[in-house]
Amino acid sequence: MAFAYREGALFAEEAPLEDIARRFGTPCYVYSRAAIEGAYREFTDELAGRASLVCYSVKANSNLAVLSVLARLGAGFDIVSGGELARVIAAGGDPATGVFSGVGTTEAEIRGALQAGILSINLESEQELERVNAIAGTLGKRAPVAFRVNPDVDAKTHPYISTGLKHNKFGVAWSNAEALLRKAAALPNVRLTGLGFHIGSLMIDSAPFVAATQRILELVERLERGGITLGHIDLGGGMGIRYRDESPAPIAAFVRGALDALGRRRETLLLDPGRAIVGNAGVLLTRVEYVKPGEAKNFLVVDAAMNDLIRPALYDAWHEVKPLQELQALATSTLYDVVGPVCESADWLAKDRRLAVRQGEFLAIMSAGAYAMAMSSNYNTRPRAAEVMVSGAEARLVRRRETVAELFGGEQVPVWN
Repeated sequence: MAFAYREGALFAEEAPLEDIARRFGTPCYVYSRAAIEGAYREFTDELAGRASLVCYSVKANSNLAVLSVLARLGAGFDIVSGGELARVIAAGGDPATGVFSGVGTTEAEIRGALQAGILSINLESEQELERVNAIAGTLGKRAPVAFRVNPDVDAKTHPYISTGLKHNKFGVAWSNAEALLRKAAALPNVRLTGLGFHIGSLMIDSAPFVAATQRILELVERLERGGITLGHIDLGGGMGIRYRDESPAPIAAFVRGALDALGRRRETLLLDPGRAIVGNAGVLLTRVEYVKPGEAKNFLVVDAAMNDLIRPALYDAWHEVKPLQELQALATSTLYDVVGPVCESADWLAKDRRLAVRQGEFLAIMSAGAYAMAMSSNYNTRPRAAEVMVSGAEARLVRRRETVAELFGGEQVPVWN
């Protein structure tokens, strides 16, 4: 395990987390390089022998050090903005292994993706197709495009992260997909390369994923009978991880189920996992500022807050909380809500946790490698946390903590007449 107790102290690989907390301060994100590499290889090992590309979903965690680790392993990238494309390039990633997926891609983003040599722009609407065709014409290029199709398959996940139902904003409607694909194949400045889907995040059961694969295959075969062949099929990502007591299907169940459904088809298979690669490869370290007893609740007030980790407030998400020093006698523990200093009642990181910690001690918020720092903010004019990556016994700063001055450095007070 990347994070485990050794002789009573919680480690990240070979590095004690308390040493990291004291060296770099808190709040602080810590990522395990070995855990990232191991999770990525779960996918590539299952895909061995098949024409395939694992495109890491940059939105899950876009730190340059994380992207660099994956680029060195040969990963492609699933990109949803011009900013993410710039990050991938800065980290040494190859845009030719990237897919650009977005609901509202701007003209500037389309132009930038084409100029960078993107593998494919994943289209979400007819108007987007027409925009890409026009921009490619001005650049003298044929834009490689694919369509994200909404298969109307329920991923059975949280409604905020379900993306494959017909009432979701994502993808082209199943009923319109074939006509749009045929239109794309006839346009002069686009090259139809593939199609795909993404039905949701935090999938525990592989059955909806396999069902969506089977449905997409029906569309691929209809197109083929009409003379349209594709270069790739993109099955998206969304595989879940264990946060609490869930029992997510192993990666092998998703990959093998899809491979069985696709049979001997020759198209390159794309997968776009994010959380499954980085989710359990990171923790958020925080310091107990106050132990605050109350009439109805007891509180641990820590220096991390909802601006550092929004998932509990946004999704009612559960993250395990561990002290950095393992306690032998839990008889002295108390039931606490772990809360931050932000001026909101929703500013909590964990509720009803039995802990035995004192003021000044440190806690680790587990499974914080995905959709944590990437979704953080500066609410209450709070600088965003530092980020550290561990490799073996070595811990290196990969993003310094922001300063307050930087938060308003771009602002100015106008001089009025």
